[in-house]
Amino acid sequence: MNCKLSVNINKIATLRNARGHNLPNVITVAKDCEKFGAQGITVHPRPDERHIRYNDVLELAQIVTTEFNIEGYPSQSFIDLVLSVKPAQVTLVPDPPDAITSNAGWDTVKHASFLKDTVEIFNTAGIRTSIFVDADTRMIEHAPECKCKRIELYTENYANMFAINPAHAIAPYVTAAKKATELGLEINAGHDLNLTNLHYFYTTIPNLAEVSIGHALICDALYYGLQNTIQLYLKCLKTS
Repeated sequence: MNCKLSVNINKIATLRNARGHNLPNVITVAKDCEKFGAQGITVHPRPDERHIRYNDVLELAQIVTTEFNIEGYPSQSFIDLVLSVKPAQVTLVPDPPDAITSNAGWDTVKHASFLKDTVEIFNTAGIRTSIFVDADTRMIEHAPECKCKRIELYTENYANMFAINPAHAIAPYVTAAKKATELGLEINAGHDLNLTNLHYFYTTIPNLAEVSIGHALICDALYYGLQNTIQLYLKCLKTS
C-alpha cells in the first residue's frame, strides 16, 4: 500500500494569528504543499480558533485538490462545519476544548454509543471517518462497533521511545496494526512523527494508509524550506 502524506497546516495559522494579519497566508501554503507533493491537507479547528479558524476551513474546502482531512472533537459546531464542507475524511479526536494538542486516543468501550452515533452522521453524508486511538488492542477491537472505516494510531509514545529503543517503541503499534487489519480497518497515524522516526515506522507497520504531520514538518521547513521538507518526508515513505 502506498502511504499518503497529509500536511497539517495548523502551525501556519498559529504564526499568522500571532500578528493578526494574513501572513503567512494559509490558503497559499496549502496550495504550495500540494504543488510540492503533499497528498493531503489536514486541519484541526478548535473552539477558540487559536490556529485554524472555521472560516479557514470553508476557504480551504474550495481550493484543496488532494485529500482534505478535518480533525477535531465532535461538538455540534464541529459536526455542522464538517457537514457543510464534506471533506474526504474527518478524524475524531477526544480533545477537551483547552487541550494544547491531542494527548490520548478514544476509549472505544466507554464512548462506544457516542462514537457510533457520531460516525453514523458522517457515514450518511458520505464522509470517511477515522477515530484517534492509542496502540491498545482492546480499544481497536471495539473500534468496528463505532462503524468507522479507519483508525489513526496516536504515535507520541512511539516518538518518545524511538531514540532509546526503536524495536521496543514500535512493538505495540505493530500488534495494533495487525489487529486493525484483521478487523478490516484501514490505518492512519500521526503525532510527533518526524524525519528521524518516520521511515522506520512506515517500513515496520503493515498496511499504513496515511500519516498526518504538522508541527515537525513546519519546524523542518524553517531550515530546509517547505518544498525540500515535503520531499524529505515523502522520501521517508518509500521502502528503499
